[in-house]
Amino acid sequence: MEGSPIPVLTVPTAPYEDQRPTGGGGLRRPTGLFEGQRNYLPNFIQSVLSSIDLRDRQGCTMVVGSDGRYFSRTATEIVVQMAAANGIGRLIIGQNGILSTPAVSCIIRKIKAAGGIILTASHCPGGPGGEFGVKFNVSNGGPAPDVVSDKIYQISKTIEEYAICPDLRIDLSRLGRQEFDLENKFKPFRVEIVDSVDIYLNLLRTIFDFNAIKSLLTGPGQLKIRVDAMHGVMGPYVRKVLCDELGAPANSAINCVPLEDFGGQHPDPNLTYATTLLEAMKGGEYGFGAAFDADGDRYMILGQNGFFVSPSDSLAIIAANLSCIPYFRQMGVRGFGRSMPTSMALDRVAKSMKVPVYETPAGWRFFSNLMDSGRCSLCGEESFGTGSDHLREKDGLWAVLVWLSIIAARKQSVEEIVRDHWAKFGRHYYCRFDYEGLEPKTTYYIMRDLEALVTDKSFIGQQFAVGSHVYSVAKTDSFEYVDPVDGTVTKKQGLRIIFSDASRLIFRLSSSSGMRATIRLYAESYERDPSGHDQEPQAVLSPLIAIALKISQIHERTGRRGPTVIT
Repeated sequence: MEGSPIPVLTVPTAPYEDQRPTGGGGLRRPTGLFEGQRNYLPNFIQSVLSSIDLRDRQGCTMVVGSDGRYFSRTATEIVVQMAAANGIGRLIIGQNGILSTPAVSCIIRKIKAAGGIILTASHCPGGPGGEFGVKFNVSNGGPAPDVVSDKIYQISKTIEEYAICPDLRIDLSRLGRQEFDLENKFKPFRVEIVDSVDIYLNLLRTIFDFNAIKSLLTGPGQLKIRVDAMHGVMGPYVRKVLCDELGAPANSAINCVPLEDFGGQHPDPNLTYATTLLEAMKGGEYGFGAAFDADGDRYMILGQNGFFVSPSDSLAIIAANLSCIPYFRQMGVRGFGRSMPTSMALDRVAKSMKVPVYETPAGWRFFSNLMDSGRCSLCGEESFGTGSDHLREKDGLWAVLVWLSIIAARKQSVEEIVRDHWAKFGRHYYCRFDYEGLEPKTTYYIMRDLEALVTDKSFIGQQFAVGSHVYSVAKTDSFEYVDPVDGTVTKKQGLRIIFSDASRLIFRLSSSSGMRATIRLYAESYERDPSGHDQEPQAVLSPLIAIALKISQIHERTGRRGPTVIT
């Protein structure tokens, strides 16, 4: 801390009308918008900081991290300069700006910070032509609840100025404390650059039996694994936790250098985009495969020969095997949570364990309330996200370590574990079809007309014959959620059609990027008979999909011949 105090400036600005967070306090837009539109990023950061009550903000500690995508370093510098000017007392930042979303949640909770800012667009592509995002997590470590997101949006619509210290410069590469004397501030502003992995790794050590996992990966008959960080934030975590700590060979980890454009790839861990891992697993050399998204909260599990574990099955299998994890043997299991579109496989496990299941809208923020109130121990979504009450975020590496713990305890392969689960509970065939990049107006009218059709009383009891299958509509609704903790009501969270055989069709509108819209179509069918467990999901679900396409007319109304992505 040398020289004269750093000036704090107030910069005039004008509001943008499109800075409504899309859920969980997050704003996701094309990178060019953040980079090219005057004050676009400072406006939103100021709105986030101003959403924290002044007395809570002054002198408080916040956490800042990014997934390393293009524009992150510039954005991190702006966040630091604005945090200092707005009275934040201390920032904890990952080395080189890198922190996974689970690690941010972990650090917030560990040091009792006021919140955190995460620079990520999740699983969306990076680079100048990709997407960028800013996400605000609150003091419990979880995504901002809707009341906070609404407050941020209201501030963004009337913003006239923002505060910043443009001359403040930090060295993101140097571990340790950096202090800055600011004009008109009684105490210095402090930045602490921390190792990106260590605090999070220490938490994992308290949850898992690392010796059991290490024996699995290094002992006689060791399990050969292949883990793809997809050039996102998870590279340092995979290397330090799985390789250095747990003994997996260094060549087990691929694409572990975080790149601004994720190597030109789509950092989304599914069968469409994680093809490098899928091809490696199909060769049969590896017994376990996993991939992570850009910010480390989503994951995919593959078994030998490319055996795919669906996210909904993974959630149910983890739930059924929590006794393999020391954390849950000590803490017990209080309840489960799943997003409404996620398959009902979890419900069957919960019934056998005599614990409740909470069905919520999509979005991790809904689980945070349940976990804070002690109602929920494990939660998951069909979009490759699973986590527990150790954090208030979904946690990809945690889920991978759970799977390795189950394999170590049961001494079975991934496929054997999944098939045993199906034999005991039945198989839920499940698919999600994404129609991405649609005109928002078009999607609005499709969903409006569809809601009018399926919620009309005359729709109940209708029968649809597709080939030899006849489906009778038993129940329909526009899903709404009443939070059991605070009574908050969240409406219009998707259209459900439930048939008499318990098959489901779900239509949900998603607009995470804010510029274009996505319609997601989900189909689910249950098969109890083990002789029917070896079919292809799309073949089993094709009659349901035919019904969905017929009643929605989505192909005719969008000009699409099919979905963008199938998972």
